[in-house]
Amino acid sequence: MSGSTRRQMETATAAAPVLRGQGLDMQVVILAGGKGARMGALTERLPKPMLPLAGRPILEYQIELARRYGAREIILLTGHLGRVIEDYFGDGAARGVPIRCHRESQPLGTAGAIKQIERWIHGDFLVFYGDILMDVDLARLADFHAARAPLATLVVHPNGHPQDSDLLEIDAQGRVTAFHPKPREAGRYFHNLVNAALYVISPRLLQRVAPGQFSDLGRDVFPQIVQAGQAVYGYNTPEYLVDIGTLDRLQQVERDVRSGKVARLNRAHSRRAVFVDRDGVLNLDMNHVRAPEQLRLLPGVAEAVRRINASEYLVVVVTNQPAIAKGFISECDLDRIHAKLETLLGEEGAYLDRIYYCPHHPDKGFAGERPEYKVSCDCRKPAPGMLLRAAVELNIDLGGSFMVGDRTTDLVAGRAAGCKTILLGRDAAPSDEDGACPPDFICADLAAAVREVLPLSAAQRSRYA
Repeated sequence: MSGSTRRQMETATAAAPVLRGQGLDMQVVILAGGKGARMGALTERLPKPMLPLAGRPILEYQIELARRYGAREIILLTGHLGRVIEDYFGDGAARGVPIRCHRESQPLGTAGAIKQIERWIHGDFLVFYGDILMDVDLARLADFHAARAPLATLVVHPNGHPQDSDLLEIDAQGRVTAFHPKPREAGRYFHNLVNAALYVISPRLLQRVAPGQFSDLGRDVFPQIVQAGQAVYGYNTPEYLVDIGTLDRLQQVERDVRSGKVARLNRAHSRRAVFVDRDGVLNLDMNHVRAPEQLRLLPGVAEAVRRINASEYLVVVVTNQPAIAKGFISECDLDRIHAKLETLLGEEGAYLDRIYYCPHHPDKGFAGERPEYKVSCDCRKPAPGMLLRAAVELNIDLGGSFMVGDRTTDLVAGRAAGCKTILLGRDAAPSDEDGACPPDFICADLAAAVREVLPLSAAQRSRYA
């Protein structure tokens, strides 16, 4: 990595919020009263949060996570077969964190259940759903929430099954602007951003929940708050959070626990990424896609992205979009185009971890260029700014990552950031003003690039270190 690139990296790091909390010192409320009807005979004698994963109940992993990050107290809200949970965990003395339980006499929904123990709540608190296995940097999440002081912060992420998930939208600052519960209107495009069912909540929110009435946080309370103009934020993270809603997912999560994948995806550990250009790599290059109707995925792209998702690489799009500066499209138009891109991928079980774009034009004073985009920048490729920003925000190991593109500008940006580079198109050759920048690999398309990258052994990767 060059000296100038290292300085850009340091600048990006300094500009990012420092979110390294020293401990939660928070209460954690765990909703553990569900019946788990989809799990069949497994939940006839065990409540769903007590189903075993690698020899331990799901709930035990959650309690250990809360204890590891310094939770002040854990409150278990039980219901179906609640005594099994209460007898197993007791008062928490054996687990290093105080635990107390409240058993519902009748189901009141997630918000209604928490309302019943409002008198026990002291300050902002975390909410876990007892059927989710996760390993998340809770201190960083709590710091994000504290810096903004909203009524609630919702952990959000893309997943491989957005069609059967509740989606939401956030703005550039992370504030939630809309909810799109399933089922959704056919023929519309939505960003693949899922409510992951992990929250930080202010006790002020509970004032909006009527006592003794059924009320759901995701379906009722959060949408009402956003509609009323109150602040709710989304905390987007690629860390491990999986809803164990089916037998297939239970088996997959157990494999992930045993392999160590769950722990490795915590933000404390750096991740490798496959950075991809958009036009000509993911979709047909039309010399500026100006409307969602024009966007077409290239053959094999969804399968390739899905294969990356199944690995421990992140998939990060970094794309120059000078059409904004030229006045051909607005940022709102681009948002709709990217919503279609995420919808098409989601329909085939694939997702993007992030999309970064540069709206600037390379030529100052370009006729018709929008004045607000007539600035010099370090984000437009061949500059590595988008990759460096992603590295800071997602804790990416750039040296172990790849930049995939169809132009020399992609290669120069990737090389400047310290990544290996892959040029798509067997006849592709450097032809831009940036000069020659030989790639580490040349592949026909993204599918071929993924086949080339992912099987690399540790020994093979060391040759490119």
